Amino acid sequence: MGSYNTVVQPGGNQRKRRGKAMAGKDDDVKVLGLVMSPFAIRVCIALKLKGVSYEYIEEDLANKSELLLSSNPVHKKIPVLIHGGKPICESLVIVYYVDEAWAPSPTSPSILPADPYDRAVARFWAAYVDDKMVPGMVGVLRAATEEERAAKADETLAAMAQLEKAFAEVAAKNGKPFFGGDSVGYVDLALGCNLHFLEAIRRLHGVALVDAGKTPLLAAWAERFVQVEAAKGVVPDADDAVEFARKIQARVAAAAASTAAK
Repeated sequence: MGSYNTVVQPGGNQRKRRGKAMAGKDDDVKVLGLVMSPFAIRVCIALKLKGVSYEYIEEDLANKSELLLSSNPVHKKIPVLIHGGKPICESLVIVYYVDEAWAPSPTSPSILPADPYDRAVARFWAAYVDDKMVPGMVGVLRAATEEERAAKADETLAAMAQLEKAFAEVAAKNGKPFFGGDSVGYVDLALGCNLHFLEAIRRLHGVALVDAGKTPLLAAWAERFVQVEAAKGVVPDADDAVEFARKIQARVAAAAASTAAK
């Protein structure tokens, strides 16, 4: 749930950059991530939503840093949030922590609902994204055959259909633009961080996993999500996602060829 360690790192050494300086509590906050990782993306957007300044450290997953290995010794994966020297791992856990660690304000509302039932529903659907939608999406990208790709696409489309129903129940019926209501919430982050790869799949394979015909509410929601200020500069450009997806597919193809040659 919410970690990423199965992709090709396009660069070499670690890179550091500052998250956009924003008003709010300015503690010692670092994010260990990968720029294309949906799970790191959701953490960075959450911090921006809460107005938290942070240092972003790009990891090389082929040569993991000592900081990553010591911060997440169990899974040795990104993302990791380090707050005041203390590491927090797993992206949905991190987002939950961010929402609790930094109090809401008029300009940075809560990410999770205040009502216990609504909060439980949000956590359910966020977990559903990671358990059902993400594996299908990754399967489409990594499929070795067209038959396997079609099966994974069907799996993903079935998950998107359930999310379309969920959005209709929790937001659209009340005229709200997001799963979180008037602003981006927990489920929005869980799903929205994958939009660059969903678009890459459409461009590479002609498979629209968010389709205005089949999932019109989600299609409209996706357009709104990428325009949210906190998502700008964090969600990668679709062209970069396509290039990255091609590298994943090249690696899969090379591994399959190597196995077949043995």
